[in-house]
Amino acid sequence: MKLISLLFLTLFLGKGCENTKAQEIDAAIIEYVANTRGFYQKIVVEKQQLSISKERDQQDKPVATKISDADWNELINLFQDLNLEEIPDLKSPTEKRFYDGAAIANLKITYKGKIYESKSFDHGFPPVEIKKLVNKINSFAKQNDEN
Repeated sequence: MKLISLLFLTLFLGKGCENTKAQEIDAAIIEYVANTRGFYQKIVVEKQQLSISKERDQQDKPVATKISDADWNELINLFQDLNLEEIPDLKSPTEKRFYDGAAIANLKITYKGKIYESKSFDHGFPPVEIKKLVNKINSFAKQNDEN
């Protein structure tokens, strides 16, 4: 009987943790902006919705599209791996943006009323600590361009 109770409790607590993860990213707004003189892209992820703007003056009125469940689950896992407190201190691995070799990019996460914003880095070359998340967000924009 103790074994059954222990298994039930473990299963119940394990499922509770999964819901917590989903709630945590639901409380976040992730914004990725990349721009240079002739290029602008702003990607906003909020509550399993994605909006992409390619105009600085926001004239294009981005339309929110739903992120697939598989992509959303991957994004949840990537978000869980982040240390939000270290985002402002991350160093860019390259400096191509200084000579127009790459667009200037920034990642901003608003989570439970607090803003975590990275220093500028090269579009396509994010700091290692946020690379997987940034690449996943950029993959949404590439998918959107193909459709």
